[in-house]
Amino acid sequence: MIPFVEKLRRATGENRPGLCVGLDPDPARLPDGFPRDLAGMARFLHQVVEVSAPYAAAYKVNTAFYEAFGADGWRVMEEIAAALPPQAVRLADAKRGDIGNTAQRYAEAFLGRLPFDALTLSPYLGGDSLQPYLRDPAKGAFVLALTTNPGSQDLQIFSDGKEKLYQRVLRLIPQWAPHGNLGAVAGATHPQELAALRAEFPAVPLLIPGVGAQGGDLQAIVDLPYGPGRGPVLVNLSRALLYPGNGLPFPACVAQACREYHRALAGA
Repeated sequence: MIPFVEKLRRATGENRPGLCVGLDPDPARLPDGFPRDLAGMARFLHQVVEVSAPYAAAYKVNTAFYEAFGADGWRVMEEIAAALPPQAVRLADAKRGDIGNTAQRYAEAFLGRLPFDALTLSPYLGGDSLQPYLRDPAKGAFVLALTTNPGSQDLQIFSDGKEKLYQRVLRLIPQWAPHGNLGAVAGATHPQELAALRAEFPAVPLLIPGVGAQGGDLQAIVDLPYGPGRGPVLVNLSRALLYPGNGLPFPACVAQACREYHRALAGA
């Protein structure tokens, strides 16, 4: 098994950000011809994976959209995880965070039983709560640092007069993850902060959500510095790819949206 950070680098390349396809399905928004139920959702997702594969550096499976269906939804999530291209980085967006013995069980579930390469985590229990996910260099994680929601202002930008809380999270990442298999989630809805943290912490891999439906600044991501010595960057799009509204029939609409965003990111 190759180290997680190497897989991430191969998937994105050193000189541009990689497209991450967010698989956050809403049964009410399925295209015509798909039943608005779990079976229709599963069939829709398999086709999305098939047409997006030429453009996707990664896939992010938001577990809440599957867990809401109970055991049957978990089964669909397992099927989708198994169907993801193995060369792509496969992320479980579960945002877990708990003490060590519980974290070990979460790690076994998502990085052992399921074929995910990485998991999103809350860092606010501290470094010991992250270790079960990071011991294997072939697996990794992304910790929440600066999220896209308005409430991110409540805690993440709190300052002790020396640095803000999200900056403290970024600063601790090398200490928490000596294998280099830990990155940070930083939203495109904070373009100025994103540019500043990329300059201050250039080696930290980034998962950047918020482009598309949330109105994040794609050009600000393209304008970030890339190249040797800088951490790989994944740019997640979910609704903008699953329901692009470009007038094309499914699945051509998804393929076209992936192609356009891939081309835009290639300009970095």
